[in-house]
Amino acid sequence: MAIEIKRLFDFPYYQLEKFNLEKSLVSKVNGKWVATSSQEFVNKSNAISRGLLRLGVKPKDKIAIISTTNRTEWNILDIGILQIGAVNIPIYPTIGKNEYKYIFNHAEVTHCFLSDEVLFEKANAIKDDIPTLKEIYSFEDIPGCKNWKEVLDLGKDENNQDKVEKLKDKVKHNDLATIIYTSGTTGIPKGVMLSHNNIVTNVLDSKPRLPITEGQTKVLSFLPVCHIFERMLHYLYMQSGISIYFAESIEKIPDNLKEIKPHFMSVVPRLLEKIYDSIIAKGADLTGVKKRLFFWAVELGLKYEPYGANGWWYEKQLELANKLIFSKWREALGGELHTMVSGSAALQPRLARVFTAAQMQVMEGYGLTETSPVVSVNMYKDNLFQVGSVGTAIDNVEIKIADDGEILIKGPNVMQGYYKDPKRTAEVMTGDYFHTGDKGEVDAKGFLKITGRKKEIFKTSGGKYIAPALLENEMKQSRFIEQILVIGEGQKMAAALIQPNFDFVKGWAKRHNLDIGESFSEIVAKTEVKERIMKEVDEGNKKFGKWETIKRIELTPDFWSVDNDLLTPTFKPKRDEILKKYKDLYDKIYS
Repeated sequence: MAIEIKRLFDFPYYQLEKFNLEKSLVSKVNGKWVATSSQEFVNKSNAISRGLLRLGVKPKDKIAIISTTNRTEWNILDIGILQIGAVNIPIYPTIGKNEYKYIFNHAEVTHCFLSDEVLFEKANAIKDDIPTLKEIYSFEDIPGCKNWKEVLDLGKDENNQDKVEKLKDKVKHNDLATIIYTSGTTGIPKGVMLSHNNIVTNVLDSKPRLPITEGQTKVLSFLPVCHIFERMLHYLYMQSGISIYFAESIEKIPDNLKEIKPHFMSVVPRLLEKIYDSIIAKGADLTGVKKRLFFWAVELGLKYEPYGANGWWYEKQLELANKLIFSKWREALGGELHTMVSGSAALQPRLARVFTAAQMQVMEGYGLTETSPVVSVNMYKDNLFQVGSVGTAIDNVEIKIADDGEILIKGPNVMQGYYKDPKRTAEVMTGDYFHTGDKGEVDAKGFLKITGRKKEIFKTSGGKYIAPALLENEMKQSRFIEQILVIGEGQKMAAALIQPNFDFVKGWAKRHNLDIGESFSEIVAKTEVKERIMKEVDEGNKKFGKWETIKRIELTPDFWSVDNDLLTPTFKPKRDEILKKYKDLYDKIYS
């Protein structure tokens, strides 16, 4: 009889019993792909459990894991921690020392495992400020830092495996499994408490939506596993007998795709935008008939509607475009990739259209850390795909739209609350319903559309409401615009702070023989650049009511990133930080 999955650590045992993969987890080590089998995964997880017990780790102890990239060690540690009843605290690698200090102290972390020297320096610098922290271990060999293999070695002796088994039996499905600290676009991090049951049910209820073949599919994993979206997918892959290959880095994704030839992967819109822009840039370098054919195919792809809604003549042309042009796109992404599931931020409909037309379907979903995370997701079969929507609710999850348009969620995936913060928990819960802070609408067929962030929707001084997310998503379709923040709360008009796509702007200037300088500050100071980007904004404005259009812009002389604290780890603009940094530009617009 197959193992019944009730707790997160049941997943690898289920995989071992049902699929017994030779390649369960695969990481690149010293230039070679190194596979860990299902059996080895379970054995090493048990060794970690035994080692942790010998270090004095007890049920409910909090153990932090921080890794710059996804890797096999993360998953082994995760299972080893959870099956003795301890709690996994995954932390974003990119946050600063002060946030580390806050999280370590708030969670009362006893042990920390991290991947590399940069992270060790950050954690070690605050070690003395964390009274509960006993030791730091690293995955890579770092002078002056203990190595995680020491814990594996401590666990080699199987004499205390019976103790591990007893502790496993004591872990119940409603016990706390993990606390995930969400950085958010504003405020101090909140510790989201998720139980085994929250995540297990989300895995089992999301699985029917994914077009994966059990025991045969290969996936590439690169979205941070400290985020619940990718982590939930890892458990889903384990349960489906799927080999998980970990990308070396975001820069190496094109190479890794060609080496691995995955069938499926999760993405964020930012990555798809970059892939699309680089494909278009290559097309722009073509000449003559080749160039005309390329852009004919792109235009066709941008008009794509699912289920043959454009008629037989369109479908015939699309068949030809796939043969001549889109087949090369697929080749560049490994040749086997048939589905990408997109989450964490709004996806531009054009990207869903063009990639799906090119036979690499993009299924957009919606969820939050507090909902473990999946609430809804598109699926191609059964007519459950609608471009511009985030799909229909998964099994056992209920979506309700409040009177003010806010999306409320009820289901077994809703968190236990914010750690040590009953006040903030009470603010987001009405009975069993979780208040997402997002606004949306559900159509007659059950498709959910997100219309903006409740907190970010603002009023101009004329009393008109503006939803910045809708404007921002439209404007980002321009290749001139990398990032944009729509502003204007309490002001007479909407305006925007824009970070140009500096590489594209340089290429544009070169084609038009314009001398715009080399540095970012020189580029944004050029009138021609600002006027050209305003032209793009005016084009995007056409889709909106006159009162909500962007009337003025200012260009920022920096690249917005996670490292300079202008974007969250899931690449959303941090509104407060951006407004603080560019107060002079804001004042220039409204003075």
